[in-house]
Amino acid sequence: MIKLDRKDFLTLKDFTKQEIEDLIDYSIELKEQKSAGELKQKLKNKNIALLFEKSSTRTRCAFVTAAFNEGANPEFLGKNDIQFGKKETTKDTARVLGRMFDGIGFRGFKHETVETLAEYSGVPVWNGLTEKFHPTQILADFMTVKENFGKIAGTKFAYVGDGRNNMANSLMIGAAKVGMDFRIIAPESLFPSQELVSLCEQYATQSGASITLTENIEQGVKGADVIYTDVWASMGEEAKIPERIKLLKPYKITREMLALTGNPDVIFMHCLPSFHNLETEVSKKYSEICEVEEEVFESENSKVFDEAENRLWTIEAVMVATS
Repeated sequence: MIKLDRKDFLTLKDFTKQEIEDLIDYSIELKEQKSAGELKQKLKNKNIALLFEKSSTRTRCAFVTAAFNEGANPEFLGKNDIQFGKKETTKDTARVLGRMFDGIGFRGFKHETVETLAEYSGVPVWNGLTEKFHPTQILADFMTVKENFGKIAGTKFAYVGDGRNNMANSLMIGAAKVGMDFRIIAPESLFPSQELVSLCEQYATQSGASITLTENIEQGVKGADVIYTDVWASMGEEAKIPERIKLLKPYKITREMLALTGNPDVIFMHCLPSFHNLETEVSKKYSEICEVEEEVFESENSKVFDEAENRLWTIEAVMVATS
């Protein structure tokens, strides 16, 4: 068990290489303890508010199950359940929830919202996703990397697709902090901001990481241990789907792209949900939106469901370590 000095978990910018590695190691420990029936319920009699503006499968289930695993009571508060953002400001909501709960998990739109919750609630606040950052997902991703390769630092991690969304931003921050060889392969118009790249390059000088941005798929994926992608249009960006299809169609993850790595042990990862077939409402409407072909998604190289499960253990680790 670890304890972090910082009580909030909003972005990996706030944490050191050692703290990130400790959280991942503790997540693996919790997973093993659960399998052995040895969890200690370290949050017993605590109450956790789950304030969600955005719908979710993995984030909601991970927070709820993590809370129950540790003996806490989770209370889900959807956007239509309370006055948040309608008759009451974020500041006031934070002060009310802070009087009644021992921690707040947030999933929503503006990053400033989760920052305000942290500033005024007086209890630990955990970022389950904002438009800028998705730090709990990155812990699950790096936990999956460690389970497959026995290490995190030095692994060659290639993110392919929309390089300026919250996943690309957060992966680049995390990779720079822990010492990965990190590449973003995307059209130049979808590169992350130069301000964030410069910040990550500063982190990289301390950790030994490398950061590469390229439009060249063959160059970008060469030697990769991990090929990672996300949907081409995030929640709320549906109007941009036709434009993104045109831009990103060459960057679809295929068996041929995996072969370009030259690494037979390369793994495929995705934060989910994924348009990997034509069975969902959106993918039926936009038949070319699939960011990964079915043969890759369902292959032995794919670790997406291990990664999804690891959302639980990493969120549980964060909740315990900051409470």
